[in-house]
Amino acid sequence: MAEFDLDHLKKTWQEQEVQPKYDSPQIEAMLNKSSRNYVKYILWISIAEFLVILGLNFYYSFIGDDSESFMNILGKLGIENTVDLQADFAHLYFVLKFVSLVLTGVFVVLFYQNYKKINVESNLKKFILQIISFKKTVNIFILANILLLVFFTAVLTVFTFYILSQQHIQLSHPTLIGFIVGTVLMTILSIVLIWLYYRIVYGIIMKRLGKNLDELKKMESVE
Repeated sequence: MAEFDLDHLKKTWQEQEVQPKYDSPQIEAMLNKSSRNYVKYILWISIAEFLVILGLNFYYSFIGDDSESFMNILGKLGIENTVDLQADFAHLYFVLKFVSLVLTGVFVVLFYQNYKKINVESNLKKFILQIISFKKTVNIFILANILLLVFFTAVLTVFTFYILSQQHIQLSHPTLIGFIVGTVLMTILSIVLIWLYYRIVYGIIMKRLGKNLDELKKMESVE
């Protein structure tokens, strides 16, 4: 993506007396247009994520099978891999994938609605409020994905203990502690990876958008 060179633009603006190029309304218009483009980039990324999740769900529902690793964990706990267990897990896993898809889809719609509301022709104060609203939506999206991971982990953990109870399996103390510690560590690692992903993919764009927002606020306070 082409980067908006704000520092160079500010320097040029400050040197207007020597070589006038831009006035305040032009600077504002450029910042507005740049900010709207950043919102568009985030919308495209979220659509790509939705399509990836949709593609993975389709693949694993009709072609592949990504439940084997979880079933192996259950097997190490002494759980018998029965037909009923496979059916119950298939139903549960379908619901979890559906929830994930719906969540991403909802935020794609929200991002699109935010994008359509952001009008570069709006007065400066209204435009700033629109950008702030969009940033809040992005932060909620990131938090929602982290909470969704925690929820999925909790559901699968409860499901595991339900199957243990159903098959009358009593875990030894070391095995139980190992299972709990392993689950917690994997959850923490997954949260860190998700946070890093959004920090890199969304963070770069949000940093530039925040920089534009700060400049717009300064201009609004001068007016």
